[in-house]
Amino acid sequence: MFIQTEETPNPAVLKFLPGRVVLPSGTAEFCSKEEAEKGSELASALFAIEGVASVFFGADFISIAKLASSQWDVLKPPILGLIMEHFITGRELLRADGFNLEKKEQQEVDSDPVVRKIKELLDERVRPAVAQDGGDIVFHGFDKGVVYLTLRGACAGCPSASATLKMGVENLLRHYIPEVSEVRARI
Repeated sequence: MFIQTEETPNPAVLKFLPGRVVLPSGTAEFCSKEEAEKGSELASALFAIEGVASVFFGADFISIAKLASSQWDVLKPPILGLIMEHFITGRELLRADGFNLEKKEQQEVDSDPVVRKIKELLDERVRPAVAQDGGDIVFHGFDKGVVYLTLRGACAGCPSASATLKMGVENLLRHYIPEVSEVRARI
């Protein structure tokens, strides 16, 4: 098994591509060792590596953030070994009883046509681009012209995150949906 790595716009995050499906739908993010222990054997094992700050599972990638004091040349070999071992043994990625997977299918169907159009643009135009950088974007609401979003994975905490939201996502939404006046990050 060959696992590729890619740099992301966030220098603290690397994207690991195992060459197979990681999650068939949805995404999963673990920001602490405690969350990982409840939700994923692989994420828990990755947090056991000193210097791992967060783990994010996407459709075909795993994004891992490191602590500022850690170096990728030290972290990459054990991370690659754990990912390889996990996929070779065929173990489940998520513990069914310990993690609530964020799925697009679980999102409530919204009767507001503006919200439907926002979600459609996010799913079709923004989410694929953000996934290329090792992250995801989550819609939280629309109120009085303001769209509330959260960037996750490699995109959370990225030096260019605010520019992505303001110049990228906001401009796109405002172009196609006149009711949108602003995009704000929800933390």
